[in-house]
Amino acid sequence: MIYASFNKLKMLLLISIIFMLNGCNNMLLTSHGKIAQQEHSLILISFIMMLFVVVPVFLMTIYFSVKYRASNSNQVYKPDCSESKTIETIVWIIPVLIISFLAYLTWNYCYILDPKKSIVSKHKPIKINVIALDWRWLFIYPDYNIASINEIAFPVNTPVIFNITSNSVMNSFFIPSLGSQIYAMPGMVTKLNLISNDSGKYKGISSNYSGKGFSNMKFTVISLPNKKIFLSWINKIKNSPKKLNTIKMFKKVSFPNENHYVEYFSNVNKTLFDKMFY
Repeated sequence: MIYASFNKLKMLLLISIIFMLNGCNNMLLTSHGKIAQQEHSLILISFIMMLFVVVPVFLMTIYFSVKYRASNSNQVYKPDCSESKTIETIVWIIPVLIISFLAYLTWNYCYILDPKKSIVSKHKPIKINVIALDWRWLFIYPDYNIASINEIAFPVNTPVIFNITSNSVMNSFFIPSLGSQIYAMPGMVTKLNLISNDSGKYKGISSNYSGKGFSNMKFTVISLPNKKIFLSWINKIKNSPKKLNTIKMFKKVSFPNENHYVEYFSNVNKTLFDKMFY
């Protein structure tokens, strides 16, 4: 009776977990860009390699526990066995092979996934200058003389070159569905090259704690089907009455705010991003 009740409790717990996890969306493993797909493959390969260690350990633990249990009197105890060349070979060769393979992967992918490495494409890259504020993101399009807060857009299959810095403390710029995170640090510029292979809306986040408004430091990433729609988005921003062409205006925008909405600026000082370092 107690055993049956225990089984029902386990089944109820399992069903509850399934329902709770049903609404979860793992952005890191939902790849919509070339870089993210390569990173996803790297994670999967590393996970499989780790299973070569973990699975045998669990199986041997169960096997030895059952075979050499105290109640099993049929097993022969051999205290004089001091070494086994077969076991020694296995426990040394397999880890060496796994570590060597993972080392090769690390070396190879460090070059392939270098954030500064340009992405080869027939389309001209879109340049976006990123400034981490307290607690929101300012995006400047230098080629179009516009800016936005907490929203960016670019055409699908078009490389995007991000130049990233911070106006206050160190932060981290991350679009999980498209790939690599990289730090935004005051007084210096970090570069990140990404590309989206699917149109849609993705979530961008700050992945480094930067104060009390950190949890709301999110932005929307819009991957548009073609350049025509992208230019329409650009023109929409150019019609905004708000401007960002003086340092005074920038200081007003950069004032700490924990829950900032999307905002557009039609006229941006071309030297604003460069002045962050002087």
